[in-house]
Amino acid sequence: MASESSDLKAVENYLKFHKISTLDQIKKELFTNSTMTVFRKLKSLGYLSSYSHRGKYYTLESIANFDESGLWSFNSIWFSKYGNLIETTAEFVNLSKAGFSAQELSRILNVEVKHPLLELFRQKRLYRKKISTVFIYFSQDPSKQRQQITLRKSGEPLVDFDRTYEIEVFRDELKAAIILFYSLLDEKQRRLYAGLESFKIGHGGDKKMADFFGLDPHTIAKGRREILGGTIKTKSVREKGGGRKPVEKKFQKSSPKSKKS
Repeated sequence: MASESSDLKAVENYLKFHKISTLDQIKKELFTNSTMTVFRKLKSLGYLSSYSHRGKYYTLESIANFDESGLWSFNSIWFSKYGNLIETTAEFVNLSKAGFSAQELSRILNVEVKHPLLELFRQKRLYRKKISTVFIYFSQDPSKQRQQITLRKSGEPLVDFDRTYEIEVFRDELKAAIILFYSLLDEKQRRLYAGLESFKIGHGGDKKMADFFGLDPHTIAKGRREILGGTIKTKSVREKGGGRKPVEKKFQKSSPKSKKS
């Protein structure tokens, strides 16, 4: 029993330190070649397997810090509170307001979902309908399905997490990269960039981007209008006459002695 307890503690400490791990790495930590032994320890601790990278990575439920949509990533390895890729795909489609195409959902989950969607459709767990030459996947529940299809066909902006996800739940590493990029822009470029991202979100985008970048919503609205209206001035940010003054070359006067007589 003492050995069992120490092994559990060893796995727990290892994962707390590294956050994620493969089976082989845990086997090496426990000095064992038994896959079943490792799974038994992980099950006792409450584990999760990644939905990306073919489920190769593992973490503990107590370690995963899920966002509002139920996803968590570490070093670009993705985990879901809904389980594997099949279950996560099904849950996202069922929760969406207007269904998903494979491309839309791939962008959100950061993995290819064409095959999981097809498998769920074959299992009759999702409904599929071609709209404007693209297959869209909807809930199998008749009531929810009608609502999703109606909104998808209405042409209205699809304002829910499937369209605002990229802004609302940026990962820490992505947030840092965006903020760094944003800091390199001048005042006008920041306004235009924020306005463009607001336009991509649709309704409510100005406020979301204002909260994200710490800008006034009116500033973002101005940038969005400039983008859409084509009123962007392409002249240099620096006004004419600005900047350092040109350096004048000074030539040393010849001394009278150096003149020819």
